[in-house]
Amino acid sequence: MAIVLGLPKGSLQESTFALFKRAGFNVSCSSRSYFPTIDDAEIKCRLLRPQEMSRYVEMGLLDAGICGWDWVYENGSDVEDVCELNYSKATSNPVRWVLAVPNDSKIKSVKDLQGKRISTEALGIVKRYLKKNGVKADVEFSWGATEVKAPELVDAIVDLTETGSSLRANNLRIVDTILTSTTRLIANKKAWANKAKRAKIEQIKMLLVAALEAQKRVLIKLNAPEKKLDKIVAALPALHAPTVNKLNDAGWFAVESVVEEKQVRDLIPVLSAAGATGIIELPLNKIIF
Repeated sequence: MAIVLGLPKGSLQESTFALFKRAGFNVSCSSRSYFPTIDDAEIKCRLLRPQEMSRYVEMGLLDAGICGWDWVYENGSDVEDVCELNYSKATSNPVRWVLAVPNDSKIKSVKDLQGKRISTEALGIVKRYLKKNGVKADVEFSWGATEVKAPELVDAIVDLTETGSSLRANNLRIVDTILTSTTRLIANKKAWANKAKRAKIEQIKMLLVAALEAQKRVLIKLNAPEKKLDKIVAALPALHAPTVNKLNDAGWFAVESVVEEKQVRDLIPVLSAAGATGIIELPLNKIIF
């Protein structure tokens, strides 16, 4: 039984296709097509804007989809939250919906928005935020280029940011973070209750998560003399414990371990000083916990 899977069009498209490639799925799509091909007969792909993904998943037109949790929240969609996928357009960090104003604005907090005009693509998110804080303001939908609308057209904006660089480039400062969001794999409730479809969705989940976990880690391989083995193993991080095997050359051992990539820069000099030789760093495709 094939499932219909929604993939995000736009800023997440390239990084999503790359993630699926690392997970073992080859996805391709021409520039004008909304029907990507995938080398798995049990998956049919559809390319949609993340803003509308959760609506179609909730309606059952898609069995599952990938989009930011912010759009699930914005649409109020009743869907199954299958898993969090820690990746975005540029980094693996969460993205934020932030309230921003010109650097010289007198607006210092949400309370200062009373009676002001705000531009955003996320009307629902902003209106809930204002209601929560007891503030009444004019919220208008932005069709794009939201950063350039303040101060000439609006008093403030609420926009999505990953690094904050675009806001700074437009002389805007962040007043408050309204919502933090990560990419999610979501599923239709009925599809999730279907044994065959759920099994396929969980397979996709396992492989995507495995690819993301592997992206953060590398395999370290090295040789260690017997007299220095304990010291080397003690310095080597591992998921559980390093793998140690005897070499044909008496008194020598082969040691390998999966470690976080960010540790390698400091780890390799420590291992070398401890007596390790033939140190190799290798990339990984997937890690299943």
